[in-house]
Parts: sequence; structure tokens; C-alpha cells
Amino acid sequence: MAELNDQKSIHLDDVLEQLGAFGRHQLVTMCMLALVYSTNSMYNVNYVFAVEDVQYRCRIPACEESNDTTFSMPWLMNSSEQQESVKQCVHYAPVPGCREFNTSELVQCSEWVYEVPDSFMAEFNLACEDWKQALVGTVHSFGNMLGLLLQGQISDRFGRKTAAVFAGTMGALLGLTKSFATSFWWYIALEGLEAAIGDALSPMFMLSIEIVEKKRTVLFQMILLNFYTGGLIVMPFIAWAVPYWRHFLRVIYAPTLIVLTYSFFLDESIRWLFSKGRRREAIKLIEKVATRNKVKLDKMMLNKLEYIDEETRTELKQKKLLLKTFRSKVMMQRFLVCMVWWFTITLINYGMMISSVFIDGNKYINFALLVMMDIPANVFYWLALSKYKRKLPLLASFIVGGIFCICKPFIPKGYAWIGLTLYMAFEMLATFSYNIVYMYTSELFPTYTRNSMHAICSAIGRVGSLVAPQTPLMISYWSGMPTFLFGVTSLLSGALTLLIPETANTELPDTVSEAEMIGKPSVKDPVDGNEMTRLSQ
Repeated sequence: MAELNDQKSIHLDDVLEQLGAFGRHQLVTMCMLALVYSTNSMYNVNYVFAVEDVQYRCRIPACEESNDTTFSMPWLMNSSEQQESVKQCVHYAPVPGCREFNTSELVQCSEWVYEVPDSFMAEFNLACEDWKQALVGTVHSFGNMLGLLLQGQISDRFGRKTAAVFAGTMGALLGLTKSFATSFWWYIALEGLEAAIGDALSPMFMLSIEIVEKKRTVLFQMILLNFYTGGLIVMPFIAWAVPYWRHFLRVIYAPTLIVLTYSFFLDESIRWLFSKGRRREAIKLIEKVATRNKVKLDKMMLNKLEYIDEETRTELKQKKLLLKTFRSKVMMQRFLVCMVWWFTITLINYGMMISSVFIDGNKYINFALLVMMDIPANVFYWLALSKYKRKLPLLASFIVGGIFCICKPFIPKGYAWIGLTLYMAFEMLATFSYNIVYMYTSELFPTYTRNSMHAICSAIGRVGSLVAPQTPLMISYWSGMPTFLFGVTSLLSGALTLLIPETANTELPDTVSEAEMIGKPSVKDPVDGNEMTRLSQ
């Protein structure tokens, strides 16, 4: 403490270090964040089970009414099983066993019988319209892409807490409303709207990385990411236990209504308060956290707390702050690389989760087993970033994962276990890359536009998640095309990573000038002697 008092100024990270990373305040906040992380993971891909593939066949009234027990007609599947073409959906040739029809006769098919009568496909009569199933996932990703742009602006302008409470509450309400949809297009509209304004993860993530000192953010994130993975693991078992899609949606969306109470219990980001010039509120919150964590802070230290805030002093509006960020050539280069990163990780992660339900066996268990690979990936993420910083682990995961994926289609059929092993290993590396990119992107841009830039990179990169629901359709051209595509984009992202500076030992930048300093020669940290780039003007 004496060393801190001897300094001419105190940096915010120094104060956050004094407050601790796992005191009572942080643990209570983590519990609130954990609910959003675990439920948000379900909301992003629940359509995999809600809008599931169901077998169907042409309905022939005379045969349906017949009591002939020998009557048997084969189920038709949608394009995922590679049927001949639309021809099978337009006409159906009755099979032997139905006495009312000649086997050579073709019948115009206008009605369908579904294997699961109360399924999403059956209720909205989607037989032979495979594109409508894929449209649900695509619309969700498109809505999410637009929503990230909106959420980033709300979060940077009105605060992380305000954005998170609004999005979390709207997500729960729209998700529940979606379960009462009476038509396919009404469902699609609600799906897009929920994804656009009901995703609370982005502002919650920003709050989570700003609540603790820089050195503790990776560990803090690793714990929360396991809650995210936990939600994905639990989801298929909920779908298995509650197979009716309307009830399934109500079960997973109802718990998030509790986010509305966060208005009273969740505290704003101290760093965001400072970035908006609300120093008095920030100091008051620091004192509140110190009291809750039973930490004694020297008031002289708080008086010396320095927070460079040139943009607030000039009273620039948020749009001007974004323009200032984009006018920087350094920021623009990082932005372009981050877009490619985000395209790659969303394409691969969503594509692999969607493809998992087409693997032979129990689709619920297959999905859960694949997602369980995320747990070692999350732990590996913490260990690797603690020792090897950010750049090297991300580079290695993109390159190695890309090689694995490109090799998989060329594995001989007799060695299917090798292909499955590569697939599982690539899933772990894909999650590992996703985690790093989420963190890395947030550390490359200044505080006053951090959530906005993170959201823009994520939103534009979500083109990958728009493409992901369509990847199973590529199998009709070549069975290895989806994984080959995943591998090529992964290698490209790895190459571009070489253009980005290391951020592990730098404080979170608060201005464009500070952000541009990242990667410059470091100096000894006056507090603990570690190398730390002091971002100052």
C-alpha cells in the first residue's frame, strides 16, 4: 500500500487488484452472470431440437382407412438423407400391400403423414420444404447479427447493466411468446426478433471482463464459459425429457425472467462509469465493493486514481467516438482481422453442433458428448493463456485445427474411428479458438467503444453462423465438403493472427491512442515488477 501511495497516480487496475477477484461482490455477480451464460447457450441453438427432422410420407386416404395390417409405406426424409429429388415429394408410387392401388400407378401427393404428429414440422406442415427448417437457424443468426450492433451501442452508451437487463428480459418474453406461435412465419418473425433484442451475453461479457483486474479476467472467464457449456450439455436432455417443442421452449426460456430483478441487485461496470466521466459514482461503487469484500482502501489512493478520459471531456457523442476509432489505420486493420476470426469461429462452432444430430446413434447423447469436449477446451484455454498469453495459443489452435479438419474427409472408410477422433479434437480446438477470440477482441479496442467494436466484429462475422445451418446440404455434392470448408477458413484465420499484437501484459486501453500503443516495447510495472505496457499519453 505504501508503494501505491508513493506513486504520482494510481491506475484503475491497481484498485481492482486491491478489491480482489473472488470476494463476496465478485462471487455474487458471477452467480448472476452464470444464469445468463448458461441459458444464452441454449437460446442460440435450441432450434436444433425444437425444429427437428421428422420422417414423413404421402397420405393416401384409401390406404390410411384400410384395416389391412400388411399395408406398409416407407418414410420419406428431407434432403439430409439424400432422397432422389423433389420428384419423390410430388409423386408417390404405392408399394405392395395396399390392395386399393396398382403398384405401377403414380399418385399426386397433396397430404402428408408424419412420424411424430405433434412435431414442429407436422404442426406447420413442412414436408418437402427443407429450406424452411434451415431458415429458422439462419433467421436466428441474422437477427443476432443485427442485435449485436444494437446491443453494443446500448451497452457503450447506457451501460452494461442497462443493456443486459433489457436484453435478458426481452429474450425471455419473446422466447415464451414464440412457443405459442400459430404459423410458421409468425414463428420466424419471433425467432428473428428474439435474437435481435433478446441476447444479453454481449453486455454481460463486457461486465465480466471489467469487474476484475486484467490478470484475473481469463480465470474469471474460464469459470463462466463452463456455465455456458453446462447449458449446452443440459439442453439435449431437457429436449429428450420434454419432447413436445412448445413445452421444451417454455422450460428453457422461463428461468431468464429472473433477469428483470437484476435491476436491483447487479452493479454497473466501474470502468464504464469512469469512461463516461461519472467519477463520483465510480468511487462510490469502489467503496461499496471494498466494504462488501471487507477490504480497506486508502482514501488517498482513490484521490490519486487516474483515468484518462479525453473523449468525455470533449463531450463527443458515441457516433463520433466510433468514427474516431475507425479513422485509425491500426484499429481498422484489427477490425478486419477480427471479422475473419469471427466468421471462422461462428461457422465452425455452429456448423459442428448442427451436424452432430445427423451422426448415427442417439442424437441427444451425441450432441451432449460433442459439447462436453468444450469443458477440457475451457480449462485448456485458462492454462494456455496463463502461460502463453493470447497470440500463440490462438495461432496454434487455428492452424492445427485446420489441418485436422482438412485431413478428415480423406480418411479411408475402414478407419472411421480416426475420422471421429479428429472430429472430436477439432471440436475442442474450435471451442478453444472461440474463447480466445471473444477475449482477444475485447482487449484490442478502447473502453468507450469496446462493446460497440466487439459487437460489430461479432455481428459481421456472424455471416458464418448464417451459413452454418446450410452446411449439411453440402453433403449432397461431397460428404467431406463441410469439414473441408471449416479447415480452410481455420488456416486463413491462423495466418491473419500474425498481424495482431499480443495483449496479455497490457492494461485494457481506454482511448484510441492507448489502443494503438499495444504491441509497443513494454516497461517494468512499478507495482509488482512484471512487464506491463503502461498505456498513457
